[in-house]
Amino acid sequence: MTADAAAEALLRRDRAVLIAGLLVLGALSWTWLLRGAGKEMTAWEMSRAALFPHLGADAPMSMEPGSMPMEQGAMDAVGWSVGRAAMMVAMWWVMMIAMMLPSVAPMVLLHARAVRHGQRRGRIAPGPVPTVWFLAGYLLVWLGFSLAAVALQWLLERSGALSGTMLWSQSRWLSAGVLGAAALYQVSPLKGMCLAHCQAPAEYLSTHWRPGAIGALGMGIGHGAYCVGCCWALMALLFVGGVMNLVWIAALAAFVLAEKLLPAGQAVSRIAALVLAVWAVATFLV
Repeated sequence: MTADAAAEALLRRDRAVLIAGLLVLGALSWTWLLRGAGKEMTAWEMSRAALFPHLGADAPMSMEPGSMPMEQGAMDAVGWSVGRAAMMVAMWWVMMIAMMLPSVAPMVLLHARAVRHGQRRGRIAPGPVPTVWFLAGYLLVWLGFSLAAVALQWLLERSGALSGTMLWSQSRWLSAGVLGAAALYQVSPLKGMCLAHCQAPAEYLSTHWRPGAIGALGMGIGHGAYCVGCCWALMALLFVGGVMNLVWIAALAAFVLAEKLLPAGQAVSRIAALVLAVWAVATFLV
């Protein structure tokens, strides 16, 4: 088989190649997280099922308004280096990839299918499907989110509200505040708009279609922006339960998948808002 024939055969199997690539990317992301994402401890050692993490044995003192920052949290923040900041950005980004890849996979596959359909009808020039650029644009938006999350993490560690070692909340005010804010955002018009977009991938592709690799990149960035708009408050819950807490990571990933893919996704979102609101009140009172 000539090189051209081999390339053509590969192009005909682009869907299988794309699915395999998504599976490999997801597997590598989860593997790195399980190994600790560059931290001294593994994710298993930083995980626990706790409704009120600020009551943990490693954080006996909950922060109150006007109190002095915890010494350990302040030390961790001051000790941040460029290397540690870069590691934290990588940790957040890989975590977002692992969590969001299952819910974005249908959109990625639909984009590839639309390109191939257009090529068969002669509306799009033949050649490699630029779907990888769509995925790259999507992941670039989550990289931006990761940079913002690390900046917030540094501030929370500096205040002592977040454990610099275990990366979960040490403050009832932080926990209740994040839970309450997430509950309010779940019923906000912006959340509803972004969620409706994420639930209608075909409509997005038909109304925002751009040809070529650059067009696919721009479409991926646009879709990623809607996705961050839909999920940022949920991702902020990791500051409560633990940035590397596998229990919370898995639960949030499953919820995001259900919220976006189930026909009753909007109802799931509102039920979650009620649960989060009750949880926030309970956290404040314990």
